[in-house]
Amino acid sequence: MWSFFSRDPAANFAFEIGDVVPGLEEKSIWTLHKGKRKANGEPVSVFVFDVKDYNETQMQTAKAALKRLKTLRHPNVVTYVDSLETDKTVYVVTEPVVPLTTYIAEQKPNELVISWGLHQIVKALSFFVNDVNLIHNNVCSASVFVDPAGEWKLGGVDYMYPATGEGSIPPVKILPALERYDPPEKNDLSRGRKAEKWSSDMWGLGCLIWEVFNGPLPRTSALKALGKIPKSLVPNYCELVGANPKVRPNPANFIQSCRKTGGFMKNSFVDTNLFLEEQQIKDQNEKTKFFSELTPKLDDFPDNFCKHRILPQLLNAYEFGNAGSSVLAPLFKLGRLLDQEDYQKKIVPCVVKLFSSTDRSTRIKLLMQMDLFIEHLQPATINNQIFPQIVHGFMDTNPAIREQTVKAMLLMAPKLNDKNLNTELMKHFARLQSKDDQGGIRTNTTVCLGKIACHLNPQTRQKVLGSAFTRAMKDPFPPARIAGVMAMAANQKYFPLKDAASKALPTLCTLTVDPEKGVRDQAFKAIRCFVDSLEKLSEDPELLANLESEVNSPGTTDSSASGWTGWAVTGVSSLTSKLYRGGNKPAATAPGAQQPTTKAPSAEPTPSQPANAPVSTRQEPQVEVEEEERESGDDGRWENDTEEWGSMEDFSVPKPREPVQRSPQLSRPGSTAVKAGPANPEDEIWAELKGAKQAQDTMEDDFGTEETGGWGDDDDAWEDFDVPKKVT
Repeated sequence: MWSFFSRDPAANFAFEIGDVVPGLEEKSIWTLHKGKRKANGEPVSVFVFDVKDYNETQMQTAKAALKRLKTLRHPNVVTYVDSLETDKTVYVVTEPVVPLTTYIAEQKPNELVISWGLHQIVKALSFFVNDVNLIHNNVCSASVFVDPAGEWKLGGVDYMYPATGEGSIPPVKILPALERYDPPEKNDLSRGRKAEKWSSDMWGLGCLIWEVFNGPLPRTSALKALGKIPKSLVPNYCELVGANPKVRPNPANFIQSCRKTGGFMKNSFVDTNLFLEEQQIKDQNEKTKFFSELTPKLDDFPDNFCKHRILPQLLNAYEFGNAGSSVLAPLFKLGRLLDQEDYQKKIVPCVVKLFSSTDRSTRIKLLMQMDLFIEHLQPATINNQIFPQIVHGFMDTNPAIREQTVKAMLLMAPKLNDKNLNTELMKHFARLQSKDDQGGIRTNTTVCLGKIACHLNPQTRQKVLGSAFTRAMKDPFPPARIAGVMAMAANQKYFPLKDAASKALPTLCTLTVDPEKGVRDQAFKAIRCFVDSLEKLSEDPELLANLESEVNSPGTTDSSASGWTGWAVTGVSSLTSKLYRGGNKPAATAPGAQQPTTKAPSAEPTPSQPANAPVSTRQEPQVEVEEEERESGDDGRWENDTEEWGSMEDFSVPKPREPVQRSPQLSRPGSTAVKAGPANPEDEIWAELKGAKQAQDTMEDDFGTEETGGWGDDDDAWEDFDVPKKVT
C-alpha cells in the first residue's frame, strides 16, 4: 500500500523521453529531449527542468513559463501538447522541434528559407506586442525552434511579462549567457523611459539576425560588424540595433518594410507561403494562376518543407478549396517525396477520385502526367477503379483526349490484367485504328500497339498484330502507313517465318511503289529485315526453333519493356505533341537533306472546352516530322530495330499529292482528303509506274480491300475486336 503512494508519477506519463537534443546549453533553464507518445509512437519534444540543478526562484520561472505556454496558441509559437509537474522535475511536451542553432548547423538553409523563418518570428513578435500586449524579453537564437517542415517557431517564454499593468516589471535573467542580448537602455533609465513597448524585443530580433548569419554572438559590441548579413537586409538590421529605442520599428512595420520591392522578404518562397496561408480567401482565378506557376518554383524549395508544408496545403486545396486541375502538376511532383505507404494513403485516393472527374482539363492533365504516379499505383487499383474510367477517353469527342488516352496505355499496359489488356483494350484500339477521323490518332494507335505487343498473350499477338499492322499500311495518312511498316519490323520476332514469307512480305512489297518516298524507304528496310531471317533459315534449317523462340513467349509484366525508359517511350512521347499541327507542307528537298519543319495554329479544340463543344475535323491532322540525315555507307537496313521503332516521330514529311477520293458508302462524316500540293517530279514518276487509277485506289479509306497474298481481310481477326463508337 505504501508503495502505491510512493510511486513515481512520471511512470504513468503518456510519453517516453529519449536522447538529449543539443543547442540550448548555458542559454536556457530547460533541457530538450526527443520523445514519442507511448500509444502510437508519434514523435514529440520534451522540455525537462530538473530542480536539483537550479534554485527555487528558477523553479518558479519554469512553472510560470509552463503556464504561459499553455495559454499561447499561434501558428508561429511552439505548440504545447502536454505537461507533468513533480516535486523534482517539470516536463513540458510540445510538437517535435529542434533548436535553431542545431538546425542551421545541420541543414545550412539558404537565404530563401531564412527570409521566411525570420518572417515567421517577426509575426510571432507582432502577435505578442500588438495583439496580446506581452513582451517576450528573451529573443535570441536559443528561443527559436524549427519543426520537421522547416517552420520557425518562437519559444523560450521564460521571461515574458505584460507590457502594461500589473506585473509589467521585467523579470531578472539569472543565466549570465543571456546578458549579451540585453538592449543598451536596460542600464540607462533615461533611455528606458523613451522606449516603445516593442523596443527590447526588436533589439533581440537584431541579435537573432546577426546570429543566423554569423553564428553565436560573442558579445554585444559584435553587433556593429555586419559580417555575412545580406545587403538587402542591412538597412532594416541597422534600425533594430540602433542605440535609440524610439527608432526601432514595430514588428508589423518591419515586415512591411522587408516586403517592399527589393526587400529581403520579397521573394518567391515567402510569396508562396503567404498565398498558401491565405488561399481560403483567394478567388478562383488567383488560385489557378498560382498553382499553374508553382511547379517550376518547387525545385528551389527544401524537400522537407515541400513534403510537410506545401504538399498538405495542395491536398487541402484540391479536396476542399475547389482548386481544379491546376493543382495536379505540383501535387504529383511533390508526391515523389513520400514513401510508398504515405503515397498510398495521401495521393492514390486523390488520383482515383480525379479519374472519375468529367472535367476535360482535369482528365487530360492526368493523362499527360501519368508517368509521375503510375509506378505507385497497384495493379488492382488500376484494373478495378482507374481503367474503367480511362476507357471513356477512347470515345471522347475531343481528339486531344483520345490521343492522350492512347498514349497513357503505353504506361498502363504492364499493370493491366488479361481481360482488360487482351480484350477490352484491343476492342478500342481496333475501332480507333479503323474508324477514327484523325490520322494522327490512327498513327498513334499503331505505334502504341507495336510497343505493348510484348505484354499481350501469344494468342492475342497471333490474332491481332498482323491484321492490325496490315490495316495501318493501307491507311490514307502516310505516317500511319509508316507506323504500320515500322511496327511490323520491330515486332518481327513475334511472326512465324512461314507467315513472314507468305503474308508479311507480300504486304510490304505493295508499299515499295507507294506514292510517298518515306513509306517506300521504310518498306524496303522492313523487307530486308524479314529477308535476312529467311536467308538464315535457308542456310541452316536447324535455326528455325531459335529464330521463332519468342513467337509464343508469354506476355511480360515487366514495365521496363515498354514503360519508363528507352525505345518504349521516346516514340510516342514526342509524336503525340505534334499530331494536331497543321500548316503548309515544306518544299521538296533532295533525298537525305534535312527537311524544314513548319508550324501552324492548331485547328483542334482545347481540352478546356465544354463537353458539348463541337470538334472541328475539317482538315486531316498532319504530323510534323523531320527526316533524319543519312550517314555515308547506310545500306538501308535497321541495325537496331527497337531503336528505329523508338523514333516514330522522325517520319519523312509526306510529299504533296492529288486529293483523295473516298468511296461514298465508306466515307465518314467530318473526314476529309489530304490537301493537294505542288507535284514532286519523283512522285510523278512513281504514280506513272503504278497508273493513276491504281494510285487512287490504294489511297482509298477502305480497309476491306483484298490484297493478293498477305493477311486477307475476309478473315481479318482484327475485325473481331472492333466495337461501334459510343454516341456521345
